[in-house]
Amino acid sequence: MTPEPNPTTNPPPSGTIARHAQSRITIALQDTRVVLVVGPRQAGKTTLARLYAHNDRPYLTLDDPATLAAARADPAGFVRGLKSAVIDEVQRAPELLLAIKESVDKDQAPGRFLLTGSSNLMALPVVADSLAGRLAVITLLPFAQAEVAGTPGDLLDRLFNGDALPAAVNPVVGDVLMARVLQGGYPEVLRRTSARRQQAWLEDYVALILDRDVRDIANIDQLDRMPRLLEVLAAHAGQPVNHSSYGAALGLTAPTAQKYVGILERLFLLRQVPPWSHNAVSRLTKTPKLHFLDTGLLAALRGDTVAQLQKDRTGYGPLLESFVVSEVLKLCTWSDQRLRISHFRTKDQDEVDLVIEDRRGRVIGIEVKASATVRPQDLRGLRQLQAAVGDKFVHGLVLHDHDRITPFDEKLHAVPVSVLWEA
Repeated sequence: MTPEPNPTTNPPPSGTIARHAQSRITIALQDTRVVLVVGPRQAGKTTLARLYAHNDRPYLTLDDPATLAAARADPAGFVRGLKSAVIDEVQRAPELLLAIKESVDKDQAPGRFLLTGSSNLMALPVVADSLAGRLAVITLLPFAQAEVAGTPGDLLDRLFNGDALPAAVNPVVGDVLMARVLQGGYPEVLRRTSARRQQAWLEDYVALILDRDVRDIANIDQLDRMPRLLEVLAAHAGQPVNHSSYGAALGLTAPTAQKYVGILERLFLLRQVPPWSHNAVSRLTKTPKLHFLDTGLLAALRGDTVAQLQKDRTGYGPLLESFVVSEVLKLCTWSDQRLRISHFRTKDQDEVDLVIEDRRGRVIGIEVKASATVRPQDLRGLRQLQAAVGDKFVHGLVLHDHDRITPFDEKLHAVPVSVLWEA
C-alpha cells in the first residue's frame, strides 16, 4: 500500500502553505476507518485531501455531476466497488454515509475512507448515529496566521502547560495588522494582491454558497432573503445574538431567523460563541455572541477598507475581535488539548471576549482591544473571571494593537495581537 504523506518528509508542493491539519489526518488514517475533514468551501480541503489519493485510494468529487448522480442513485452500489477512497464534498450525497458505515463494519481496516464536507455533517443524525466509533473528525478552517507565518501556533498549549509568554519579537501592528484582518484567510484571497479582486472573489463566493450549498443541506422557502441576512449579521458581528432583531430587519419571524442563522453556522460562515457560566458569578448574561469565521468575508459584507477604517476606526473593534476569535478557533483545531470556547459577560457589561477552558476546568481569558492603550478598567472582566475560578485561572491576556508586552500582574498581561502566531 502507498504510504501516507507526511508533512515533514512529504511537504506540500513548492509555493503552497503547509497546513497544521495534515499531521492529524495522517495519524487518524492509521487507526480510524473513516476520517472526515470539515470546513468551509475553498478553505483548502480538496488540496489537502488530494495528497492522500493514490491508486489504492482514488479521488472522487461529488461536485462532478456524473459522480454525484451515481452516488445518489445507488449509494450501496457506489460504495461497494470501493476498497478505499477519498470522497470530496460528501454533504452533497449524505445517503452515502450509511453505505460507508455498512462497508467499514464488514472491513474494519483503518484509513478506508477520507471524506471532506463543506457543512457540519455531525449535525446530521445519520452521521452521528451511524458512524459513531468509526469516525475521526478534523476541522479545516481558512489559513491561520500561524500557518501563513510557518510557526507552530501553540500559544494555548504552552500557556496551559505552564510556559511563559513568548517574547514579542516581530509584532504586527497598525496598518499592517489592519490589512491582515481585512484580508482574512481564504487561500484564493491570499493569491490576489488587488483589494478589488479580493472583494470580487468574496462576493462570488457568497453567491455560490447561498445558491448551491444552502440548497444541499436545507429546504428553505425564502432563499432570496439569505444575502440580506448575511449583511444584517455582518452589521451585528461581535454583538450578542438577537434573532428577533435579525428577523425584524427582513420581515422574518425570530424562529425563522434562528433557523437561517443555524444554516449559515453549519456552513462554517458564522460561529455563535456560547456564554460562560459559573456558580461563583450569578449576574452573567446567557446570550451567545455572533462572530464570522473569516474577517475578509466579514469586511467584504460590511464594505470595509483600510482607507475607510484609517479615517474612522469605529468599526475596527468588532472586526479585530472576530479576527482574534477566528485565530483562536484555528489554534484549537490542532491543539493537543480538548478546549471549550465561550465568552464572559456580566449584566453590568463587564466582559471577557473569549474564555478558553480545558477538561480540568482551567481557564485562559482573552480580551480584545483595537487601541494601543490598555487602561486598568479594560482588565475588569478578566479580574472578575480570575476571582471566580481561583487557582484554575491560567492566564489573562488583553490582545491589542501594540508592539510590546505589558505586565499588570503575574497572570495578567497586555500583549500584541500577533502573539497568537508568534508562539
